[in-house]
Amino acid sequence: MQEKEEIRARLIQLHAILADNWRIIRDIYHMDKTFQSVYEMPPNELQQTFRLSSEKANYLYEHLQSKETLSYEQITTLTIFDEEYPSLLKEIHDPPWVLYAIGNTKLLQTNMLSIVGTRYPTNYAFESMKLIMKELPQKMFTIVSGLALGIDTYAHQLAMEYQHGTIAVIGSGFYHLYPAQNKSLAEKISQSNLLLTEYPPSYSPRKWYFPKRNRIISGLSLGTVVVEAKEKSGSLITADSAIEQGREVFAIPGSIVSAYSKGTNQLIQQGAKLITSTEDILEELQFG
Repeated sequence: MQEKEEIRARLIQLHAILADNWRIIRDIYHMDKTFQSVYEMPPNELQQTFRLSSEKANYLYEHLQSKETLSYEQITTLTIFDEEYPSLLKEIHDPPWVLYAIGNTKLLQTNMLSIVGTRYPTNYAFESMKLIMKELPQKMFTIVSGLALGIDTYAHQLAMEYQHGTIAVIGSGFYHLYPAQNKSLAEKISQSNLLLTEYPPSYSPRKWYFPKRNRIISGLSLGTVVVEAKEKSGSLITADSAIEQGREVFAIPGSIVSAYSKGTNQLIQQGAKLITSTEDILEELQFG
């Protein structure tokens, strides 16, 4: 038990500086599954072994030599080795080594359904979501989305209104919540639902963090619903991730003259399940 806790502590410490480099942590783990030997490497060996710049190697060396035990007030850390880590997420190609959570972590053990879409939804999108989420049986699914403006915001709000659990997966650390407009929503979610990220609290949002976090949204979920999306929408990245992960993809059809339905209509052409009611989702996921 003590060794397991030590391995866990080393991983969390490594992750504090390498959270945006999944490959290096993987290479360290393949070299030594206890993560101990990396602590004994001088900077030049770190640089050569893991193909780091000299600056990054020195920074990593100093960080590891500090032997700081990291803990974050009111934040739960889950490593990929913990029993509480969501089982579906472990199955994806590049699961997060560490998850940081605020709120009800028991939701990670429920059946999850992700809902994503444009940041600029039409009234049609909102009415469609209300129809589908209102009919969804209570406590059957936890609704997962990304706390972005637009569809994500609606998904979290409607999930709470209709008494479904909800998880917001963000693309930054908790000390730099993004977008700022949704800080009050995030606070509300954290009270009885869940905020989740793969980034340590001090990590600021970066442009490429958001496409990366989409694999977590789909990876947690049995299926992903795309409500409205333009032809090159970021929501389609989530749909692509779901397909790569072998999960179901659902799309709400839209007007052929609306730019906000181009992406969803194309998903349907490519094989996504067209949905017009909650039953379409339940039947496909064998809950019907």
